[in-house]
Amino acid sequence: MVSIKKKKISNKIYHYIQHTYRLNGKVHYKEKYIGEKIPNDIEKKKKEFQEEIFQEQWFSMFDKIKDNFIKNKKKMPNKIKEKELGTFAVKFTYNSNKIEGSTLTHLETALLLEKRISPANKPIEDIKEAEQHREVFYDMIKHDKNINISTLIHWHKNLFQFTKKDVAGKIRTYQVYISGSIHLPPTPIDLDRLIKEFFDWYKNKNKMHPVHLAALVHLKFVSIHPFGDGNGRITRLFMNYVLNKNGYPMSIIEYKNRISYYNALEKSNVNNDENIFTLWFFKRYLKEYENYL
Repeated sequence: MVSIKKKKISNKIYHYIQHTYRLNGKVHYKEKYIGEKIPNDIEKKKKEFQEEIFQEQWFSMFDKIKDNFIKNKKKMPNKIKEKELGTFAVKFTYNSNKIEGSTLTHLETALLLEKRISPANKPIEDIKEAEQHREVFYDMIKHDKNINISTLIHWHKNLFQFTKKDVAGKIRTYQVYISGSIHLPPTPIDLDRLIKEFFDWYKNKNKMHPVHLAALVHLKFVSIHPFGDGNGRITRLFMNYVLNKNGYPMSIIEYKNRISYYNALEKSNVNNDENIFTLWFFKRYLKEYENYL
């Protein structure tokens, strides 16, 4: 977390921006002098300082993961690449849908998507949404144009066209609530403005590290909550679009980690601090791909 600190030296006040972090059970800090007075562009300076910290602590490791991931991929025959992508699609579909309440197990999802064996005594909605999620996933992989709200509406419509026809592909016109959360999603009257602001921000994507961009795309878009249902699934697809198009391995937020995932999103929104979710995402991503380091 970046904060402003004051130091009094020989009866003079000096201001610093300071980043504190915990490593191996100990609290460390790094600071940067900003002047005797707090500058008008302090928020910009804080963001630049945070970016320096991320570059130093995280981005070099993410780039090493990317390099080794690409080297490993180049050694694979095309058939193995296809199989690996299919395995990822199953695991990603299982976890993303399970987080949202699907009753299908990982094995049932795999048999359904790979062998077309439908599980007995499971809701048809869960079966159709698993099938559609994989279809949208491959649509995302093949997408070679810029993402805009029309793209996400198209994915949303495909994902829910057989199960939630009343919300499929529609920006909500009513207030929604998140069960168990004190964070209230934006009112429908604010959605057009917030969606425009999001994509105006996203246009500057090339200025950000792709893993950082993926984390912020997730946090910012899911917080807007533009759809009546399915915001998490569309956001996780968008997140993986960013990673995949920039050559980084895609990420799976696993069902078993859903509590810490929800908590990170909640705390970021309640405290208006995007770094809470960003750092949670960085740690999970690093753990997910530490074998490439």
